[in-house]
Amino acid sequence: MNEKFYALPIEKQQKIINAGFRVFSRNSYRKSPMQEIAAEAGISKSLLFHYFCNKKEFYLFLWNRAADITMEHLNRNHCYEPDDLFEMMERGMRAKIQIMCNYPDIAAFAVKAFYEKDTAVCSDIQISYREYFSQKASNALTMLKPEDFIPGLDLKMMHRQIYLMSVGYLWEIMQCGDTLDAEALEKDFSEMLAFWKNVYLRKEP
Repeated sequence: MNEKFYALPIEKQQKIINAGFRVFSRNSYRKSPMQEIAAEAGISKSLLFHYFCNKKEFYLFLWNRAADITMEHLNRNHCYEPDDLFEMMERGMRAKIQIMCNYPDIAAFAVKAFYEKDTAVCSDIQISYREYFSQKASNALTMLKPEDFIPGLDLKMMHRQIYLMSVGYLWEIMQCGDTLDAEALEKDFSEMLAFWKNVYLRKEP
């Protein structure tokens, strides 16, 4: 799939991917014209359709590519090696900041796509999201030690809650129209991490 696209030099691929992330993150799926994406990428619309059959194929390609890029960086930063949830999250934060340096609009695109309601793509996105989240949650949950947390805590529910709060935080930033700032994100996330530790971790006697 997408053999013609993958035959391009890496720099050209990244330029097209970033153009897609940028345009789709600023508008709804329906209001994101392929012509605008092609212009952002510095290619013709016909050439973009040479690589991708239609807008839906390109949109879903970007969604899956965003997930692949994220998993590649999480694995590269050894995010699933510690048995401490919050150490995993700190490593994950550093990995995502690295991603943002190469793909500035990837986070905004992923959140926008997660909330997309257009019937052309929303079902595919939600099915893919559940599979991705299930894999990610499984990797994290197998490392957790119940004795590190407050008695009776549902670790699966806690992990899902923290994940959705993180997504909600990015959505809030986007609604305010702010540009995603890596340093500000790191500061805010560190504060949230400290709060979650205080709430969920077992207190020393």
